[in-house]
Amino acid sequence: MRRPSTSTTASLATAAAVLAGTVGVYFLRNPSVNALDVLLPLVACGALLLRRRFPVAALIVVAVSTAAYYPWARLDGPIIVLLFVVLYTAADRGHLAAAIATGAASLLGMGIGETGGTRHVDDSLFMMIAGWVVAAISFGGVTRNRRAYLLEAHQHALDALQTKEEEARRRASEERLRIARELHDVLGHNISMINVQAAAALHGLAKRPEGAEEALRTIKETSKETLRELRTTLGVLRQVDEDAPVTPADSLARVSALVEASGLDVRTELSGPLDAVPTEVDLAAARIVREALTNVSRHSGTNTATLTITNKSGNIVIRVEDDGPGATYDEGSGFGLQGMRERATALGGTLEAGPRPEGGFRVAARLPLTQPTNGAR
Repeated sequence: MRRPSTSTTASLATAAAVLAGTVGVYFLRNPSVNALDVLLPLVACGALLLRRRFPVAALIVVAVSTAAYYPWARLDGPIIVLLFVVLYTAADRGHLAAAIATGAASLLGMGIGETGGTRHVDDSLFMMIAGWVVAAISFGGVTRNRRAYLLEAHQHALDALQTKEEEARRRASEERLRIARELHDVLGHNISMINVQAAAALHGLAKRPEGAEEALRTIKETSKETLRELRTTLGVLRQVDEDAPVTPADSLARVSALVEASGLDVRTELSGPLDAVPTEVDLAAARIVREALTNVSRHSGTNTATLTITNKSGNIVIRVEDDGPGATYDEGSGFGLQGMRERATALGGTLEAGPRPEGGFRVAARLPLTQPTNGAR
């Protein structure tokens, strides 16, 4: 069974109190009543029960009933209490103009009615009634404003929570992308070198055994480094404490180590200072060099390349070129080029990659040394 709401219960209690007061007045004074003594309180109480659904209509009905009750009915019941209640409800429901107009008209009508020969309400009582009218309307406006404020605060809290969740999802997506790039750049490079050295070892077993031994040693060291990198990455994914890496991060200042690790015959051309580059630019540039050389080793069909790194005009410019047939580039997944391009774009730079007109393949990247602030100061 559905229980009545708090508003309905309050309306019923108020109506019952007014009717009980009217009946009490009747028994105390015992006058001869007329039809208005019964009809007007019942109409006003009925309108009171509908004040939540039809606040303006209830306000008008109660105001008219009250205005007609006191001049023409013979009893002097407390029906004016109903007027205070509907004034409050109208203001609380957002009909502030209707409540103010009705309250003002009621007070004006009472004042005009008291200008005749006989006064029924003295000045103090009139001021008290006026005060209750103003208080009812004011309280209704205050409760409406407070309810709107709480609703807006709740909505702001929900929006903030949603924004926080979206930010967390965005950060998680960026972290997954970063880890994917690291796995591809580092582990992919090392595994590619293991594959190259294993092929060299197999070839050397038949023709040059001493070369096979050197290739196997390289495979051992590279696989050890690969396992360390994989363990570090998995540690990040598990969010556990890991020891700090014991080998330095890739850097343009150690570009010779990158070239040596590639296993290629690389002609290197360096121009400008490369030992005072901002950390994020230095790491991104070194990763791009590593991945570009790895692509040459995997896909170019040649073991020679040219690496040019220039620091000029506030930019690090990197060019990696080879003169191989390049047909095997079509077999790649494209993640390496995509990762390099994302690294360059994240720093406000550019990266272009494609076949050279004279044959072979070229990767050209530009990384600005001064990072954009996006308007931040």
